[in-house]
Amino acid sequence: MFDWKKYFVVFLITIALFLSASYLSNYFGSKKIGELKSIQDQIAISLLSSETQYSLLSDLSCKNVSGAVLSDELAELARKLEWGEKNLGAAEEVLSIKKYYSLLEIKDYLLAKKIAERCKTKSAFILYFYTTAENCGECEREGLVLTALRDKYPELRVYSFDYSIDLSAVRSMLSIFKIKDTALPALVIDDELLTGFHSLEDLDDRVQESFKLQEAIEAEKP
Repeated sequence: MFDWKKYFVVFLITIALFLSASYLSNYFGSKKIGELKSIQDQIAISLLSSETQYSLLSDLSCKNVSGAVLSDELAELARKLEWGEKNLGAAEEVLSIKKYYSLLEIKDYLLAKKIAERCKTKSAFILYFYTTAENCGECEREGLVLTALRDKYPELRVYSFDYSIDLSAVRSMLSIFKIKDTALPALVIDDELLTGFHSLEDLDDRVQESFKLQEAIEAEKP
């Protein structure tokens, strides 16, 4: 005999579980996006503060900005964005924050270079352009290499940009350095373009060369 009551109860339980899972997913997704926006606001304030501080610098006050400008905040936002991309996909909020993050990276890069030149601090910069794993088999490996390199050299600042992001500032950099989507991953060190995968040993040598180049430039200045 067909026990419709039993199947009806099972059906209700299934619906309840589905709705609960959907609610929890949306709840935690919204909470994470809220955290992203909060960090975004904090970085914006920190960036404005750093720019103001740079404008007020005197020759004797460089010690106040000789360290990282926004590296900790940007790293935290990068981790949150990574979670968002993996769990929320191409949600509008995630894409919007990703664009803002890219702009903050560019701003931080320009500001950090100015401070390094003004205050003669030891520093090196790498611009890293990547795309999805489906279109760039070596991009993930290169990202791991850069993470290891950044851990080894606190003075190294690495800025990562999604090649496919629809942002005029990123498009301008792609045009300036003549980066093609067929030559990813791509790195820019001391205005030199490197395409394809580069090992930790190779990039380690180049970072040290960048430090030496900076020291030589500073030594030539009056």
